[in-house]
Amino acid sequence: MRQSLWLSLLFLLTSALSLGITYYVAKSAQQSAIEESLIQDMAGFQATPSASALAVLVRAQTSESDPKKRLLSYRLPNGRVIAGNSAVTQQEAGFRLVVLGPEPTPVQGPFLLLSRHIHGGLMTVAESADPLEKLQETFLRVFLFSLLPAIAIAVLGGVLLARRSARRLTELEQVLARLTTGDLTARASTPVGATDDLNRISTSVNRMAEAQENSMMALKQVSADIAHDLKSPIQRVSVHAERLQAIPGLPAEAKEIAAKTLAETKGIDQTFQSLLQIAQIEGGSPAARFQTVDLADTARTIAEIYEPAAEEEGRRLQLDLPEGPVFVRGDKTLIGQLLANLLENALRHTPRGSDIHLSLLGGRQPQLILRDHGSGIPQKEQVNVLRRLYRLERSRSTPGSGLGLSLVQAIADLHRADLTLRTVEPGLEVQVSFPKADV
Repeated sequence: MRQSLWLSLLFLLTSALSLGITYYVAKSAQQSAIEESLIQDMAGFQATPSASALAVLVRAQTSESDPKKRLLSYRLPNGRVIAGNSAVTQQEAGFRLVVLGPEPTPVQGPFLLLSRHIHGGLMTVAESADPLEKLQETFLRVFLFSLLPAIAIAVLGGVLLARRSARRLTELEQVLARLTTGDLTARASTPVGATDDLNRISTSVNRMAEAQENSMMALKQVSADIAHDLKSPIQRVSVHAERLQAIPGLPAEAKEIAAKTLAETKGIDQTFQSLLQIAQIEGGSPAARFQTVDLADTARTIAEIYEPAAEEEGRRLQLDLPEGPVFVRGDKTLIGQLLANLLENALRHTPRGSDIHLSLLGGRQPQLILRDHGSGIPQKEQVNVLRRLYRLERSRSTPGSGLGLSLVQAIADLHRADLTLRTVEPGLEVQVSFPKADV
């Protein structure tokens, strides 16, 4: 916008300067033509042999001259005009021309005069400067009725184009921001028939986003296929480990190995189960089961389930839930699992004796907020922890598969809810903003 206004101002100054130079050149040429005509006329008067002959010539030309366009005056040294249609009379503030006649009247309008002393008298020739005034009026009309409207149209067009470009740049910036945060479905608009630079950039961004989305979908499909194909073999390993444990007289060392094998296979099975569940959620099939869910009641139920575990591990689970219902549209089981994953994550990463605070805000956009007093998640890692199987370096020694928050993100996306992680001092605050249900 600012650039367009500067360009419009530059166009105005350039046009005004060009018009001014043109007017100056045209006025100078017009004035030179009048002066040249006066010089030629004076040369003819100077060619007369005597004062009487000059008077005769002046009277002859006076009879054929329009006093509004051409003035002639031959004045003797005593001030008496002996020939012509005008007289130059001395005034307090300069000179003026007076047309001779029964009742001399001042000449109207500007004149260019040339005076020379010829045969003892003062010969004056003047031509109307009206062409110069008309030239000035013509250029003024050009400026007012042609240049100014053109400048106004150029400014208006520049502002409109600048605002259009600004809107598209803002949209492109928002699309890039969404792509940066992992939303690979974001696309920039590409108007039909547009061939400008912004349209080409938008097309390139869309191609890049589509390629990344296809790669991510292929990767997700591969992980789902692997989880599906390996689930049965892992379950068979668990069965074999259980049968091994049941053999009578099995040495203690073998029983311990079988127990560890069962624990490991159970963890692997849970990881595969989570991967399959994420794939199912991202496929959108649970959306067919959506119904009106009381978010307050669901949060209260999940909190009651985890409160004994929190107390047993030395944590305090504090609730701040509204007494009345807070309705959203969704799958009650998945929303419950979202809450369970968040609570398990908080219990796993907070020290003993700390508080875990679960609150729910109603209104146009209900918000579930879980805050703990753990070590938190660094700002630069908050996007990464939502990826599948990603774990912070300090969390690799604790139980888990790195799929808890990924599953939370998948459930939030399914419900079109916004998941936000925010570092607080101390700890982490997780906010899930749901769209309000129409009930």
